[in-house]
Amino acid sequence: MTRTKALALFSGGLDSILAVRLLLNQGIDVEALNFANLFCSCKEENKNAVAEAAKRLGVPLKVVNVGNEYLRVIRKPKHGYGRNMNPCVDCKIFMAKKAKKYAREIGAAFIFTGEVLGERPMSQHYNALRIIEEEAGLKGRLLRPLSAKLLPETTAERKGLVDRVQLLGIRGKSRKPQISLAKQFGITYYPSPAGGCLLTCKEFARKLRDLFEHKKRCSMLDVALLKVGRHFRFGENKIIVGRNEAENKALTLKKRRSDYSFEVPDVSGPTTLLQGLKTRRSIELAAKLTAFYSDAKSSLVTVNFGRESLSKTITVPVPNRAEVDRLRII
Repeated sequence: MTRTKALALFSGGLDSILAVRLLLNQGIDVEALNFANLFCSCKEENKNAVAEAAKRLGVPLKVVNVGNEYLRVIRKPKHGYGRNMNPCVDCKIFMAKKAKKYAREIGAAFIFTGEVLGERPMSQHYNALRIIEEEAGLKGRLLRPLSAKLLPETTAERKGLVDRVQLLGIRGKSRKPQISLAKQFGITYYPSPAGGCLLTCKEFARKLRDLFEHKKRCSMLDVALLKVGRHFRFGENKIIVGRNEAENKALTLKKRRSDYSFEVPDVSGPTTLLQGLKTRRSIELAAKLTAFYSDAKSSLVTVNFGRESLSKTITVPVPNRAEVDRLRII
């Protein structure tokens, strides 16, 4: 007899781990699908934890990196943003559509998630869950095992592919039911919920909003740069100043061919990138910011700069804090 196969939308967190375990306990074959993106604020070890969680569950894991298509969802979300730049409902619809396509490829009978009714204010209330599955073309076919008894019966349950009696009715933000269930199942490995989505972060959202306002076509490289350094705006110019050696190296690696780099020679200080039109004023401001954050002691500082090499020099006065703050995005 052929075993039923299901596809899990898998974050690697406790909720998705428990959802997978519930269905494995019913003898269902599960494959996990994880969407990796640059908006995760998780620590590096938590990113590796997704693969480790899938390994411990004994399920195959498919990781899909979202690209520029995802940026278009974030720029103009049909269902709007949360408190900052988080288009949670549109994000879930995007992932569910991708999952629907992949489920067909692997022959999965249905898709399920670790969502809990009422756990998140924007995307996990009853109407949001209904909208997500309807707009993804998965009406009645998206199972939430942790809250299934509080939701309408899905096609998989009606067909007897899943035993609804063995599913749960968890509701709300408290993690106590999940932690208790993990102990019951002997699950001791799961990442802490300390990470999250940068789109919910006020500071990051401000930088992303500024990027969208000044650049019609954005790439994932533009997003990656938002996670590095101090960001400043001068008209259509973006100036990014590294905060430490690691960020200086990151800026050097992520520099576009059209960008100018700036450094103060012979003293510790930042690597700075200047993007946009290279006018005398924009070059001067980028040099001033580089001097301000360097360890140079004099009031006039010579800064090296250039596109392919730091072959040019400019001497600038060190700006005061008020001038720096006026330019700063965050």
